[in-house]
Amino acid sequence: MARLTPPAAAATPARRSGQGPVRAVPVARPPEPRSLHWCKTTDPDLRLPELPAGTDARVLLPDGDAFDDLRARLTESGVAHRSVRHWIEDEVITTVGVDALTVTTALTSKNRRDWGGPTADGRALDARDAFAAVWDAHGPVEQVDSVPAADLVPAEWLDHLPFPVLNPAQAHAAPAVLGSTGHLVITAPTGAGKTVVGMLAVLKAILGEGRKAAWLVPQRSLTDELDRELASWRGRGLRVERLSGEHLTDAERVRAADLWVATTEKFEAICRASSLQAALAEVGCLVVDEVHLLGAPERGPLLEALLARVRGAGSPVRIVGLSATVSNAEEIASWLGGELVATTWRPTTLTWQLPQIPATSDRTTDSQMRTRVAVDLTRQVTADGGSVLVFCGTKPNVRTTALAIAASRGAPTAGVHIDDTDRLHRVCASVGVGLHYKDWDHKREAEERFRARDWDVLVATTTVAAGVNLPARAVVVRDTRVGLDDVDVATVLQMFGRAGRVGAGERAGWAYLVTSELERANWQAALVDGYAVHSQIHESLPDHVLAEVVQGRVTTVAEAEAWWLRTLCHHQGDQDTEPVVSAVLFLVENGYLSVAEQKVVATELGLLTARLMVGTQVGAALRAALAKVDPPHDPDVAEDVLIALVALLVPELAHAPVAEPLRPAVATIVKAGGRRDLLRPSTAVSGLGSSVTCAPGDLAKAALLLVAHSPQLFARGGRVVAGLPQSTLFPVLDQAPRYLAWLAAQGYTRTAHPWVAVVAGDLARRVRWRRLGPGRGAGRLLWMCEQMAPAPHTDEDVPRLWQAARSRGVAAPDWPHTTPPRGCRLDQGEYLALLRDRCTGAELTPTSVTGLTAGVLVAWKGEETAGTAVVDSAEVDLPSAVDAAVFTRRGDHKATGALAAYQAIDERVGNS
Repeated sequence: MARLTPPAAAATPARRSGQGPVRAVPVARPPEPRSLHWCKTTDPDLRLPELPAGTDARVLLPDGDAFDDLRARLTESGVAHRSVRHWIEDEVITTVGVDALTVTTALTSKNRRDWGGPTADGRALDARDAFAAVWDAHGPVEQVDSVPAADLVPAEWLDHLPFPVLNPAQAHAAPAVLGSTGHLVITAPTGAGKTVVGMLAVLKAILGEGRKAAWLVPQRSLTDELDRELASWRGRGLRVERLSGEHLTDAERVRAADLWVATTEKFEAICRASSLQAALAEVGCLVVDEVHLLGAPERGPLLEALLARVRGAGSPVRIVGLSATVSNAEEIASWLGGELVATTWRPTTLTWQLPQIPATSDRTTDSQMRTRVAVDLTRQVTADGGSVLVFCGTKPNVRTTALAIAASRGAPTAGVHIDDTDRLHRVCASVGVGLHYKDWDHKREAEERFRARDWDVLVATTTVAAGVNLPARAVVVRDTRVGLDDVDVATVLQMFGRAGRVGAGERAGWAYLVTSELERANWQAALVDGYAVHSQIHESLPDHVLAEVVQGRVTTVAEAEAWWLRTLCHHQGDQDTEPVVSAVLFLVENGYLSVAEQKVVATELGLLTARLMVGTQVGAALRAALAKVDPPHDPDVAEDVLIALVALLVPELAHAPVAEPLRPAVATIVKAGGRRDLLRPSTAVSGLGSSVTCAPGDLAKAALLLVAHSPQLFARGGRVVAGLPQSTLFPVLDQAPRYLAWLAAQGYTRTAHPWVAVVAGDLARRVRWRRLGPGRGAGRLLWMCEQMAPAPHTDEDVPRLWQAARSRGVAAPDWPHTTPPRGCRLDQGEYLALLRDRCTGAELTPTSVTGLTAGVLVAWKGEETAGTAVVDSAEVDLPSAVDAAVFTRRGDHKATGALAAYQAIDERVGNS
């Protein structure tokens, strides 16, 4: 079969970095026929030019007392004007004295207005439309009344709703949700109360139809938030289970639940678990929060593949998608085979502006200017009694900006470094400034105190806090890049939507995106157009085809092509089925699928890959690279080689961001091989150029080398390990075990060399339980502890079982006791079954094994291997073999030669 050829990338307009988003499909706008002169100003001395009779003249200006004279002059001249609080833009849009509509914009400055040159292309039309949106938002407002919930909702459901009335957006959607059974896409501005609409859909399924429901959200933080909102349902007899990567849940409770609140990734993992298929069949409604994330490069493809299964008029599962307003919502509803219910009602007005800074190629100068604007805007809003949410593209920018805002409030910031997190927290908290990002130790406190308005400023990352309900009067988006990538329009609109939320006691909101003069026009165009959802499934197509095969919905190439016809990508015009055929070929060539009698079947490797949700292309690259490595004869070398390849070839590890001040520490750890005794001042990487010594994967390599060779450092519980904050290491050490576990399980499937499986299995558990300081060979004992403490008790019980075993000198799961130890969650029968699933008692030679209840034997000499299934005993036909290993399905192993180092804890590594 031919090798998969990736589909050609769609052509996009050329653009230099730092110029803002590209408008994918320019919106056609007719030329301006009017004589028009519209002006945004912050100048109280503004003088308009002589305007021809009949000119549509308008002015947007600040509402302060300093502009009273200007308002009087404009009124006397008959010029329409509207005053806006917290106004900071200067822009002129005119047809007066020019051949076509032009726009001229000034830099944002407190002391002067530096005007750029006039522009007379589509950007002027975008500026006109942006002006019109603000003008209309600050005009007369039609009052729309709320509706008693009892008028639309069955009486027995009312106690499940948070309020006795429905706002206009909820009342508009309720008849469609409650009066039909078809798919729906509900669009409304952020803050319009879409959660209540989701509640109605769920209650209809559970209470009205006696079926289960699932509510999908894009981020872990949102499962927490939604779980809190639904807490009262448990008291009314509904079984609500929260499912996300950081919450271990009992499988029986999952099966019994009425409602699952889950991330898309976790729900897909449930779909791939055969033990839960019966429960899935009872799901009658799938509520999809933020359904517009179908167009997100990272989360969109998985959501698209999931919805492709259940879309269509004849589906037994109803999809109710909730979204902020998107420009092609009708297309999404059409793809689902459902109805669009759209409303533009919002309980508060929202005014967005684009502060403009000078363009510069110096990143430090650019960052300083962005910080200065953020500080100025924060000061202006808080001085007026408002709260401010500042979004930054990186964690260092969060800390830098928070410290600058604290300094502007008179906090004693001298000598406080942004990496000294304890002092940073204290000094910012002292003046009401909170910080928020995934690994910030005080983020829960920051959320609570900001919501309570004990603190009136919160500085957060764009990727985390945009999904958390943290309303404010004003939002300042400091950065137009997240890490190395441009922030997308949907994310900016989502962040803007946090401004002026009713939950914050506001009636109006202000949002600011700090832009350079090179990118402002593109951002204005993108925000005027709004966000359009476009499929992103091409890049990860083999992953989704494999998932369909594993779940039994695709068994032939023809069925794969039929599945493709159900995708959003096809609906949006991609008629070519060649990509899906190529995806099947790729999966076959790389061992994920096999072909027999025209049927495609998932191999053991395919089943494993789908279950652990490892990307098929990443997996293929890892296996190919490891296959080229001669089996190492030394455990240190084996771990170092495995770590280097995993760190480099897994994208989310390779591209983990490293703050510039931390790069010398990363380079020093890599240079020392993660060994504590070599981490001395004399070996530190420093001097000219030290800040750019990090290559892709170096942070992951440093983190994993520390776990492998200096596990004691993690047992101390400090916030800094070898000069790196735990918060910097966490994203790597949170993700790496999944890939290592995938490699480890391939010992049993015989799809990876035994040295890879044994080393990866040991390292995977040492990484996961790093706070216990486990040394080499600890993986088997940790495996036993995990087996005795099934979810949801694993996180709590494993450390106790580990400490009890270590205090008795136990170094491996090979004890003879047939009575479960104290703290074991298994009953007697389950415990005895576990004992039989160990490799304890197995006698190995290079070509045979005896005393193994069941498993797999693999023998090898160099790269040459031979394997066979084992029931009690077995032999392999490889007379020249020098080493052998056995693996059980449940996860234990035993090996000869250099790999024997992983059979019990090496007391010299880790001092465990």
